[in-house]
Amino acid sequence: MPIKIQSALPVKEILEKENIFVMDEGRAVHQDIRPIRILILNLMPLKEETELQLLRSLSNTPLQVDVSFMMVATHESKNTATSHLNKFYETFDRVKAHKFDGMIITGAPVEQMEFEEVDYWEELKEIMEWTKTNVTSTIYLCWAAQAGLYYHYGLEKKKMDHKVFGLFSHKVKNRKVPLVRGFDDEFLAPHSRHTEVTAEDIHACEALTVLAESEEAGVFLCMAMDGRQIFVMGHPEYDRVTLDGEYKRDKGKGMDIKLPKNYYPENDPDNKPLLLWRAHANNLYTNWLNYYVYQITPYDLEGTPF
Repeated sequence: MPIKIQSALPVKEILEKENIFVMDEGRAVHQDIRPIRILILNLMPLKEETELQLLRSLSNTPLQVDVSFMMVATHESKNTATSHLNKFYETFDRVKAHKFDGMIITGAPVEQMEFEEVDYWEELKEIMEWTKTNVTSTIYLCWAAQAGLYYHYGLEKKKMDHKVFGLFSHKVKNRKVPLVRGFDDEFLAPHSRHTEVTAEDIHACEALTVLAESEEAGVFLCMAMDGRQIFVMGHPEYDRVTLDGEYKRDKGKGMDIKLPKNYYPENDPDNKPLLLWRAHANNLYTNWLNYYVYQITPYDLEGTPF
């Protein structure tokens, strides 16, 4: 799939080396089709790393996808260069007049704070409300999934007595729903979090349909509004070494961090982790783009009411 991004975006060279077809603005204007417009609200501190992970995940479909990145204006990023943000990121005030086929809201390392304590919470609430009228389908990842369930459906997150950290097995539910089409009966996915929205609360919410669940890690995937809202509790976009980096970072800080479960061969952090979740992660994003974005969105995106 051709991903249309700004030609100077640093991850472009990495994606091309991985044989992922990346299209810049100059080539895209000669394509006589309307690209699918995807907006990514990147709340992660290492924004360039998250850009690369998500663009990889969106690269396995024949659709042309035009990706834009957005940041919150009410928070100062300390881990990404201001020059990078100014060049490649928009703020909400510059995009809110437009409509998008799809949107991804990433996780953020603020899960142990109350939602109302997060400095950009009011801005995020405005964005989440805006998605109802300006985005065909929105994916909420990890902390953003908890935030979305809290804002839209009043479900509280709860602190767990231990961090859910590692690779966990999930069983597919509601197999006839297109979002999990092509999934195996059980699949692995990464988690890295201290809090959860309990499976009991999610199942009790009539607006939500559970699509995948783990006995250890709880609900992994659920949706509402016929797929206009999709909540992913883990991190299917993570690279092979993302959990490794988190573990060694926290270990280096002297934190009481346990080995990520089911991740290192022989539970030895000196062993190279096996990449065991990429196929299902790609399938998830491909199904989303096809069944909940491309086949639903109007050709005249800006002129069609939701």
